[in-house]
Parts: sequence; structure tokens; C-alpha cells
Amino acid sequence: MMRLAPLVVLAVLLAPFAAQAEQVVAALSQNRISITANFDGSEILIYGAVKRDAPAPDESPLDVIITVAGPQQVETIRRKDRRLGIWINVENTIIGHTPTFYEVASSRALDQTITSLTDSLWSITPNAQILPGMRGAPSREALLRLRMADDLYRVREGAVQMTQDTLFSTSVTLPSNLVEGEYTTRIFLLREGKVIDSYATSINVQKVGIERWLYRLAQDHAYVYGILALFIAALSGWIASEGFRLLRR
Repeated sequence: MMRLAPLVVLAVLLAPFAAQAEQVVAALSQNRISITANFDGSEILIYGAVKRDAPAPDESPLDVIITVAGPQQVETIRRKDRRLGIWINVENTIIGHTPTFYEVASSRALDQTITSLTDSLWSITPNAQILPGMRGAPSREALLRLRMADDLYRVREGAVQMTQDTLFSTSVTLPSNLVEGEYTTRIFLLREGKVIDSYATSINVQKVGIERWLYRLAQDHAYVYGILALFIAALSGWIASEGFRLLRR
């Protein structure tokens, strides 16, 4: 009987929180993207609702944050310097496991939505995605700056539309230069800067047709791909030469 006493106390303490439990129910307009020769990007609609076991609490607003992260890669940041009048690479820094694409959409401004502790625990902002332990390092800041400038890292505050604190939606535009792989989508429910529930799914991005065949050939049989590229270049040059010769007649 004594062993059950702590469990009874814990159940009593957690009862009010269980009554106010809120959960994410979400879906995507598409979870598979095919990259073809004329692919120029794609727009994904992310929408959902908040499932509740009791009326929503009134003391704090509900916030929704949605993130989409592309496949991770190891990046090499090169620093150039001028030596003897020539700009050369003088330093290389390898930064591992950074997403090739990352977007954050929120229902309100992030500084009103999450705390620094929440960001560190859940890696929500782009700044928290790239090795937080290297903060302040020039190479890390350069990578973050370049990704933002290339529109590969985005922060869209207020882009998540909320309806009566229950329904939410946003759209994410994926660029044309997508890296093939799994794009992880996360949805967070927050109150007072703390995550109360989260949901994750993925978008599969894959080359199809001749694009996929050439990609796999270049990855798995680089020598064959190189020879094929040289043959096509030589054939194209010969055809162009013959065409000009016939035109001059």
C-alpha cells in the first residue's frame, strides 16, 4: 500500500494538466516531390488542428511553429586571403550535419513565442540548427549568412494562420535547387514559450526519369559518367561543325 502512495499523489498532481492536454493533428498537401528536367520548385500546404480533451486555457495564447528541414550535409567553409597579390584559400573549416534547406514559419514573432532554452532543446531556429557549440566562430556565422542570402534558410514570422486557436495552416515554397532526400517537417504547439506537443512527418524528394538515371550514374559509376559526358560533348561539337559546313555550301 505504501508503494502506491507516491503514484496516487503523482496522479493527483498531474490531473489538471491531463484535463488540458492539447495535441497536434496535421497533414500535408503532398508528401512526395518528383524532380524532373523542368522542375522549378514546389509549394507544400501544411495544415491541421489542435485536439483537446477540455476547453482551451484562457491565461496564455496558443502558438504554432512549423519547420521544414532538408537532408543534412557536411560543409567545408574556405577563407580566402590575399598573398603576393593573389587571392588564395588559406583556411578550411569543416562543419558537419547542417540542413541543406531550413524554413521556420510561426504564428507570432519568435521572440514572443519561444525561449532560448526551448530553442536549444528543440533546435527550432536556423541559428540552433548549425552546431550551437560553435557560436561566434567566423566559419559558422559565414555559413549561416550564406544560406540566408541564398534563400535556403528562412524565418517567416506570422506566416502560420490561426483560426480560433484551433485550426492552423501555412504554405512552404521549396526552391528549384532541391537536394534529393527526406525533408523533415515538424509542428510545435507552445504556450508561454514551452512546447506542449509536437508532430513530425517527412516529404520525400526524388529525381525521376533520365535525371535520376544520370544522377545515379554519376554517383555510382563516375568514370562511366565522365566518358559519357566527353562522348556527348564531342558528338555535339561534331554535329555543330557539320551543320555549319553544310550551311556554307
